[in-house]
Amino acid sequence: MNNERVYQMRFSKVYPLLVNKAQKKGRTKDEVDEIICWLTGYSPTAIDRLLAEDIGYGDFFRKAPSPNPDRKRITGTVCGIRVEKIEEPLMQEIRYLDKLVDELAQGKSMEKILRK
Repeated sequence: MNNERVYQMRFSKVYPLLVNKAQKKGRTKDEVDEIICWLTGYSPTAIDRLLAEDIGYGDFFRKAPSPNPDRKRITGTVCGIRVEKIEEPLMQEIRYLDKLVDELAQGKSMEKILRK
């Protein structure tokens, strides 16, 4: 799948997949929201609004109000690709979220996930 297709996906289609992945492992929607808020600077209310507006996934990250500077501390692999080595900035942002939700599903503590 090329990057442009990923960027055009609707956030309203991706978000339930992220939540479902976490919930299958006993985690919660609120924890997924906390991760998204930490990563992007959106509030839970803003996330709900963007879900209703049906924003594109790329635009969701492009318009993030306050990307967390500590997101650069996220390392590891997603789909066999090291997130810290992804050269395309927007795809790297998307993979950061994937990595954090993976860590949540793996049972890591929120303190570790949020790099505190």
